Amino acid sequence: MIVADANVMVRALRSRNGASNRILRGMLVGEIEFALSPAVVIEYEDVLLRPGILGPNPWIAPDQVGTLLDTLCKVCVPALPRFRFRPFLRDPKDDLYVECALAAGAQLVVSDDRHFRDPNLRAFGLDVRTAVEFEADWQNRRTPT
Repeated sequence: MIVADANVMVRALRSRNGASNRILRGMLVGEIEFALSPAVVIEYEDVLLRPGILGPNPWIAPDQVGTLLDTLCKVCVPALPRFRFRPFLRDPKDDLYVECALAAGAQLVVSDDRHFRDPNLRAFGLDVRTAVEFEADWQNRRTPT
């Protein structure tokens, strides 16, 4: 199970190509198990609705972001963190992804932010992969040998 950083969602919506988009599609159709907490959903909404963040040709319009988030909430593993341990990462706003992962029992945070590469996360049983790394691993697991 994964928790995806908002930067994965932004990249997924900016282009139909690329690892982030394939990850989002896998999440939507139930091929990738993922967790969301209320804080993560609010962060997604805040980031995705920033003017211009989706670029000139996103594959959904800003007024469809709410529908996308509703759909993600219907197919996710809900996580309700019972504790906060901020600040932990170099960017304290990203601690909410760690809290979500721990509450849901996820093993992996998918993020393209370098500051997520904190070795202390391993103490909690969490690994961090970029979207490209995770998508390659996921595709390899899907392809029969």
